[in-house]
Amino acid sequence: MRYRTIGTDPQHRREVSVLSLGAMLFGTRTDEATAFAVLDRFVEAGGTFVDTANNYAYWLDDSRGGASEQVLGNWRRSRGITDEVVIATKLGARPKAVGTGYVENREGLSAAAIRREAEESRQRLGVEKLDLLYAHVQDPAVELAETVGAFGALVAEGTVGLLGVSNHWSWQVERARQLAARDGLAGYEVLQYSHSYFRRRADRPSPLSPDGDAGVVVGDLLSYVRANPELAMVAYSPLLGGSYGNETAKPLDPAFDHAGTRARSAELDRVAKETGATHNQVVLAWLLGGEVPVIPLTGASSVAQLDESLAALDLELTEDQRARLDAAH
Repeated sequence: MRYRTIGTDPQHRREVSVLSLGAMLFGTRTDEATAFAVLDRFVEAGGTFVDTANNYAYWLDDSRGGASEQVLGNWRRSRGITDEVVIATKLGARPKAVGTGYVENREGLSAAAIRREAEESRQRLGVEKLDLLYAHVQDPAVELAETVGAFGALVAEGTVGLLGVSNHWSWQVERARQLAARDGLAGYEVLQYSHSYFRRRADRPSPLSPDGDAGVVVGDLLSYVRANPELAMVAYSPLLGGSYGNETAKPLDPAFDHAGTRARSAELDRVAKETGATHNQVVLAWLLGGEVPVIPLTGASSVAQLDESLAALDLELTEDQRARLDAAH
């Protein structure tokens, strides 16, 4: 396993594995025993970075979410895990009531919601301090200053370590960081966005914005992270939920239906054949070795799936292979 540091403050920065394990389906589609086996294997391989959210996975168990955090809390207690594993969680997209969704009825990012939901996450995870807490989705109903102040207060109080942001426009991230700096508060240092080898169209209206999908890595976000190397980029859904290159692959989302996907698919096929690796492993190796450092966040519903992802850490793409993958469009 390889590692990198996230965060800049010596009091809160953490060294984490360059591969993060996504726990979204733990406690729902992935039962607790299987989740424990996957987590044990991840730690055995040197993994130290696990990701969840307070709303996972409400759409699968007719709830408001919380099952994933609870399973992680149970695992921590049963294995005696303390601060050797960094657990990141998110708030802001939990439905307020069972039977509703985060688009029309989310908790949002008010000061009251942030304080309440952070405390509930701490209880489910069984921790005194949340290692990394993300603002999950943007909340246009709340002023950024209120959100920034509420997150900063939790860090100052010692119940949260690092702060992150997901599914926000890059201008919102920058404005929030400026507000935090102005007021001497901790600000966002970890960015979690959808990022993979195939490029998802981000220009079509989304459920959260008529301007497009704020959760997709596009050029301005990559440029932003390149210009601010103190920030860490985490890539969610890097394997597109099982849509890469085999006979049982899931159909791609319509957002990938464009000429660039066909060109990239052909090049991915060629590199996979040259390396003898799976398509998933090539994608992860491409992300791990890119010019802008990225931490891929991969889910696993079995130890075998996790082992496939872990093997990507040993795959070194040649300069020519990487150049060809980059140039396909």
